[in-house]
Amino acid sequence: MTLTPGGTTHRRTLRWQTAKVVSVRDETPRARTFRLALPEPRPHLPGQYYVVRLTAPDGYTAQRDYSVASAPDDSGEIELTVERLDDGEVSEFLHEVVVPGDELEVRGPIGAFGWDGSGPALLVGGGSGVVPLMAILRHARRLGRSELVRLLVSVRSPEDLYYADELPGPETTVIYTRQAPPGTQRPTGRLTVADVAPLVRGDETAYVCGSAGFAETATAALLEAGVPAERIRVERFGPSG
Repeated sequence: MTLTPGGTTHRRTLRWQTAKVVSVRDETPRARTFRLALPEPRPHLPGQYYVVRLTAPDGYTAQRDYSVASAPDDSGEIELTVERLDDGEVSEFLHEVVVPGDELEVRGPIGAFGWDGSGPALLVGGGSGVVPLMAILRHARRLGRSELVRLLVSVRSPEDLYYADELPGPETTVIYTRQAPPGTQRPTGRLTVADVAPLVRGDETAYVCGSAGFAETATAALLEAGVPAERIRVERFGPSG
C-alpha cells in the first residue's frame, strides 16, 4: 500500500495565490462546493488537493487541505467541496461567510494521490472521501473512458450523498450504512468484501479515501477480494476543521 506523502509536487505549486470565488453551491446539508478562479492556473491530477489559508486582521492564520472535486480542464478554475465541521476554524468560515466575489488564498495542487487516466481504477470512498474520487470519475467521463473506472461510495443516508444528481451511472455503486432509500436491495451496514469483490477486475489500481477507520475497513476488503497490496493507494483524513 502507498500512503500519499504530503507535498510531493512541483515547487511552483507551493506558492500562494489569491483565487476569486466564482460560485458556491450546496451538495448536502453540511457540504458546499466552492468554484475558484485561479490567477495562475496549474494543471492537477484528479485526486490532488489545495491548501486554503485564512488570515485574520491581527495576523493569525489557519489553513486546511481540501481535495479538488473538478476534473482538469482549461478553464483556469477548480472546485473544492468542503464539509462543515463543528467548531472548524476554516470550514465554518467558508460556510458562513464566503460568497461569490470573495477572495481566498490557496496553494497547490499537492499530493501523489492522483490518477493519470492511463489504466483502470477502482475507487472506494467513504462519506466526504468521495471528493477526490469524483474528480477521477469526472475526468474519465470527460475523456470518454468511463469504462476504466469503478466507483464505490459508502454513506450514512441519502441526504449525506455528495453529487447526488451527477454521481449515478454504470460506473458507480452507492451503499448506505444507516438509512437507505426505498427500494434499495442491499441491507444497511458497513462496507464488506461482498460489496467490493464484484467490482474487482484484476488489473486495476485501487484508490481508497475516507476516515482512518473506513480506510482500514476498505483496504482489508480489497485485499480479501484479491487486489495486491502494492496496487492499493490510501488517502486518510480526519476532522481538522
